[in-house]
Amino acid sequence: MAEFTLPKHSRIGKGKHFPAKDAKNPRVFKVYRWNPDDGANPRVDTYEVDLAACGPMVLDALIKIKNEIDPTLTFRRSCREGICGSCAMNIDGTNTLACTRAIDDCGKKEVPIYPLPHMPVVKDLVPDLSHFYAQYASIKPWLRTQSATPASGERLQSKEDRAKLDGLYECILCACCSTSCPSYWWNGERYLGPAILLQAYRWIVDSRDEDTGARLDDLEDPFKLYRCHTIMNCARTCPKGLNPAKAIAEIKKLMLQRRV
Repeated sequence: MAEFTLPKHSRIGKGKHFPAKDAKNPRVFKVYRWNPDDGANPRVDTYEVDLAACGPMVLDALIKIKNEIDPTLTFRRSCREGICGSCAMNIDGTNTLACTRAIDDCGKKEVPIYPLPHMPVVKDLVPDLSHFYAQYASIKPWLRTQSATPASGERLQSKEDRAKLDGLYECILCACCSTSCPSYWWNGERYLGPAILLQAYRWIVDSRDEDTGARLDDLEDPFKLYRCHTIMNCARTCPKGLNPAKAIAEIKKLMLQRRV
């Protein structure tokens, strides 16, 4: 698994150290810091946290740091249940969710925490996901139909067809997979990346959708789809245990079937 890679123009400086006094069970967290308003280069601040007075997850440590040690620290978080994807970041060298990553599972003695790699940084641990969301919008992620709505008002599907969506609909768009993909690092402006392609397949395979041909036409592009080289970082890092690479392979199979 590739670790965090700095933007080409950035150089990390030595940051501040915040020791923990009288800690019963101290753990060190090295956190990436950058504020666009102060004009300084990025730095890594070191925080000592007493785990005896802290929850078990990395997000608990970050909240404790912000509430009790350094209120200037900036990060996203919301549900704390591994559902919203807000707290996605690079922890201990792996893209994951801070709310579901146990501190005890971090192998390094000093736990490094960085924003998602190869994304513009808004501030500290907050990446700019504007381009990622624009790519998601580009696949038109909603049910597209041409036929009249049934009298019942519902478009039903069999249990077998519904089962085809398992492993797809659970994606929370945290961007952990896309930002762990070297192909997305190199071609992110044109390659849709594993998260968006998994979402595209979710609608392609939905038996209720009636625009499969147009969806495949839109993906028939040397860069949008075919930059996937099955590196498999996406499947390794997905905090929901999904396999975007498999979904991409299924789209490619459908492309081949159209040409037969």
